[in-house]
Amino acid sequence: MRFLVDRCAGRRVALWLRDSGHDVAEVIGPDPGDSELLAQAAREDRVLVTLDRHFLQLIFHQARAHRGLVRLPDLPVVQRIALLQRILDLHAADLSRGAVIAVRGSRILVSLPRDR
Repeated sequence: MRFLVDRCAGRRVALWLRDSGHDVAEVIGPDPGDSELLAQAAREDRVLVTLDRHFLQLIFHQARAHRGLVRLPDLPVVQRIALLQRILDLHAADLSRGAVIAVRGSRILVSLPRDR
């Protein structure tokens, strides 16, 4: 699977995904802004991995194009990686279809795209 890992998600998350066999790009350098980051992920056909809630607004309220999103909570990186592993185990097929996945507490919320 192809991912774009936002800086806030962490370099260790990106390295773990890469070590797990995924094609991973990372956001490095100045922050391009949420709209541009989401557009970059869409152009490159990558699932965006982030901790930032603003992407949910861009997708659901502004109907911005995307190829999938994983919004993780702000937890220690070891817990973020464990959650991401669980998400991939349970929802890899959904992500490949462009799902938006957000973790709230112990729940994994999945929103599948209408047209994809």
